[in-house]
Amino acid sequence: MALGRLFGRLFGGAGSEEVAAPRGEAVEHNGFLIYPQPIRQGGQFLTAGLIAKDYPDGRKEHRFIRADTHASAEDASRLMVQKAQRVIDEMGDRLFG
Repeated sequence: MALGRLFGRLFGGAGSEEVAAPRGEAVEHNGFLIYPQPIRQGGQFLTAGLIAKDYPDGRKEHRFIRADTHASAEDASRLMVQKAQRVIDEMGDRLFG
């Protein structure tokens, strides 16, 4: 374990958050891919993940983190997909730029 990460865990710094493994396959929505990746923070999970879309010039990605907390990673993943779908519907390709 890196020394900075160790101190972060001991003193509650940025290293105290850890991203949970993605839950299942990506969810496709209007040509975008949604990857739920809840972040464990203490005994709760933050709503977080990745929204991606492939273009002729390569893949573009947007990291998605919200302050909502949940008791389980599954609940955080489910809400992440719902919120990401809403953002995609509202912003479309403008999400990346």
